[in-house]
Amino acid sequence: MNETIIVIGSNGQIGTELVMNLRAKYGNDQVIASDIRNTDHPIINEGPFELVNVLDKDNLHKVFEKHRPTQVYLLAAILSAVGEQKPKLAWDLNMTGLIHILDFAVEFKTAKVFWPSSIAVFGPHSPKENTPQFCIMDPNSVYGFSKLAGERWCEYYFTKYGLDVRSIRYPGLIGWRSEPGGGTTDYAVNIFHKALANGKYESFLSADTALPMMYMEDAIRATISLMDAPAENLTIRSSYNLGGISFTPAQLSAEIKKHIPNFEISYSEHDPRQAIADSWPKSIDDTYAQNDWDWKQKFDLSSMTADMLKNLKGSIHKTI
Repeated sequence: MNETIIVIGSNGQIGTELVMNLRAKYGNDQVIASDIRNTDHPIINEGPFELVNVLDKDNLHKVFEKHRPTQVYLLAAILSAVGEQKPKLAWDLNMTGLIHILDFAVEFKTAKVFWPSSIAVFGPHSPKENTPQFCIMDPNSVYGFSKLAGERWCEYYFTKYGLDVRSIRYPGLIGWRSEPGGGTTDYAVNIFHKALANGKYESFLSADTALPMMYMEDAIRATISLMDAPAENLTIRSSYNLGGISFTPAQLSAEIKKHIPNFEISYSEHDPRQAIADSWPKSIDDTYAQNDWDWKQKFDLSSMTADMLKNLKGSIHKTI
């Protein structure tokens, strides 16, 4: 069967790499990149591209009607830090956009839909260590409770309409190909850019704030692996926990210093992102992903740091 795949939000941190990997797997013409704006990124010119605003229902319907996708990846979202600055917009984009996609996927008989959730669905009363798949979930950010509500909608559409929706609760994502998109875990990307640019970084999170993270290569591999898994193997239709690597800014800094000995890190005080981070898990139990679709992580803190620095060298300018 020939696949026709639409990636909505293709210009973002996940989207750019996902489009590249999907095109390598299925062919350039079979993967339609789409976003609310054009960019000069090569994915725009290497295959089909559509301008898409997930809040524009009429235009979105026309895109579904034109391409009749067999798979849709919905990545368009407002992330945690930006969401606290624009809460109503974040809720509208994150929720209404998802409902539009789910409705059109049912209407056009799309075989599979991927929608990303996040560790932000957990809250102050969720277990902090090895946070399980099922537990108390009381998120205190707009991003968090929009993701939790989205999980319920995904499972509802699977149960009520038989729509094959699949999802991952991503930890913080670290990659070198694109800029971060306004999340609480962004420090773990910015720190590499600053380390190479001027050897210094001021972290907006405290030295001992442990959070689950994942290297982008692992995140993309997990996403495609989940979408390739036989439907009968999947027991979670809300969103799968994904563990990643748990570390603090101090531990990441120490690892960077092995490559850049003069690197210095400092810590700001009273940043609003600290409160968000404090409500999130320190580590994640992803046993269901391991058992249901044979998930195995490849990168640890050491190998991720080495790969980030290797790929960023030569592309970072002193003006950053």
